[in-house]
Amino acid sequence: MTHVTGRARLGRAARASVCALALLSPAPLVVPQAAWAQEAASAVQDVTLQDVVLPFGSTVLTMPRITVSGTRLSKDDLLAILKADSPEPWATRLARLDAASLTIPELRSVHAGPGASRQTVVYRDVAARDVRAGKAAELSAAGAAVTVAGGPETGSGTYGRIGATDIDLAALARLYAVAGDGKGPVQRVYASVSIADVVYTDDRGTTVKLARVEGRDLGGRQIPGGWTGALDAFAGLDLDKASPADRARVTAAAADLVEAVSVGGLEARGLSISESKSAEPLLLEIGRMAYAGQGPEAGMNLEDLAFAQKGVRSRVGKLTLTGFSLAPTVEALRRLSDPKAEATDDALRRLTPVIGTLAMQDISLDLPPEAGKAAPAPAPKAPARDSAGDPFENAARQALGAKPPTVKSAPAETPLHVGLRNAAITFGPPRDGVPTASRLSLTGLTLPASTVAGVPGLGSLTAYGYQDLDLNVVADTAWDEGRRELSVREVSVSGKDMGTLRLTGTLGGIGPEIFDPDAGVSGLAMLSATAKALDLTIENTGLFERFINAQSKVLSLKPDELRQEYVTASVLGVPVILGNSPAAKAIGAAMGQFVTKPGRLSVTAKAKDGTGVGVADFSTAGSPGAVLDKLDVDARAN
Repeated sequence: MTHVTGRARLGRAARASVCALALLSPAPLVVPQAAWAQEAASAVQDVTLQDVVLPFGSTVLTMPRITVSGTRLSKDDLLAILKADSPEPWATRLARLDAASLTIPELRSVHAGPGASRQTVVYRDVAARDVRAGKAAELSAAGAAVTVAGGPETGSGTYGRIGATDIDLAALARLYAVAGDGKGPVQRVYASVSIADVVYTDDRGTTVKLARVEGRDLGGRQIPGGWTGALDAFAGLDLDKASPADRARVTAAAADLVEAVSVGGLEARGLSISESKSAEPLLLEIGRMAYAGQGPEAGMNLEDLAFAQKGVRSRVGKLTLTGFSLAPTVEALRRLSDPKAEATDDALRRLTPVIGTLAMQDISLDLPPEAGKAAPAPAPKAPARDSAGDPFENAARQALGAKPPTVKSAPAETPLHVGLRNAAITFGPPRDGVPTASRLSLTGLTLPASTVAGVPGLGSLTAYGYQDLDLNVVADTAWDEGRRELSVREVSVSGKDMGTLRLTGTLGGIGPEIFDPDAGVSGLAMLSATAKALDLTIENTGLFERFINAQSKVLSLKPDELRQEYVTASVLGVPVILGNSPAAKAIGAAMGQFVTKPGRLSVTAKAKDGTGVGVADFSTAGSPGAVLDKLDVDARAN
């Protein structure tokens, strides 16, 4: 082992040897080391800039102090990059920016307009790290304060921590300042962005809060005039008073921006909008909002929506929108960008986008107690039970109830509750702003039976023992332009412990003129429509028995006696009304079988003429039998 004193001696000897070697070595061995050290010391340095002002159109950025650390750029180099009136493009200058970090204790952004309005945002402790060739690995701010003053609307608010990663400042400058054709590649500006604890309150007492906002892969394409030029086109412009040239410029700019913006994804949590100064204060809350621009999750999702105002409360567990496209909107904007184009109702209707599919789950609506009070149902006259009069008409009148019991209103202290388990509506591509296909589906629509007391045909449901209704509704249609047909693929209503009514059919003679915005043109087109096929199905799962039991009590008959009257009315009365044709007798017989043993009743009718039965055929027919003669009818009950 070497003694401590010995190790000290070895250290001194080693240093002496190094010094001796340095002294004895030729000059070239020493001078390059000193030069390298001096160059290294001057290459990486910290530079502080004072009172930097950067105007960008109607927005001015002011920074009292910027500290650039770990940079090889001199102060003059940095000032040249940030020179406001430099003829060199921003993108080219920012590409030379290189530093370990930039720190800005205060960054003030003032945006002028429209009019005298001024929006001021003051960011605190702004820092950019690892800035290379105009790109920053990370950008952050401790928070910000925003004020809006000078205009018709004023307000103030704050932001919490702000952060972003992989920021391409040069690309951002190109998008805003450099013109392009709108068809170039997407330039990503931010890999990710996050903002926390947003609160803003305007002078009307409306407060908007956001717990957190996050975005990814944000960028866009260069467009004619740059993004700055497109945004400036909207500043202070009143479209109602604008000249055709100004309107054309604005619509062109709007189309450019819609196509240029690229968003990989956005997510916001804890959104709330409240009004405290309103005569009817409201509160809107959304637990989560998410948007994906592409991929299998493309679309929009909203979760935990809630709304409350003046005794009205509603909630939606989840809302999704898929298949949405602004392509028709952009195309319509391009047409309106022609100064000679007129903003007619037809042209504006073409701005309708492709909606796609809107789906909702777990919906509830609570209305004030007075909304649950049932309107009194009109009391129908008691049916005649003698041999005089048409037996089928008497049976129909009995179906409405001779002396229905009084429907009680919901208790005054009980709010009206409406629920819906699932809802979905799908729209196909629009034609002149009108969807060519649509499907509506409602599952588990629940509401008190008393709320439909005043609706014809439904007003007596409470008398049949129904307190709450549980319904499913479907409406599915599609238009075939080539065949000039409208297919009613399904229209159905079904109720728990009630039954199902289902209708399908085909209408002919439905051409493009049916979508004309002129009501006269579209109305005339409807007159040329023809009925080609119809399929009606009624399935009983409890409603008919309840109806018979309730009516038998009102009419002081046994249920079997009343059922037999309906059988007679169906078998004898229906054929008489419909002209006693074979088709009429088949319908009457099927109805009689259904009344005897109510299960399923189906009636199918198809026009003998391939063109269908038109409006004129119905209007000129002397009797229902004359219409039936034009149809092949099949009626069955089982």
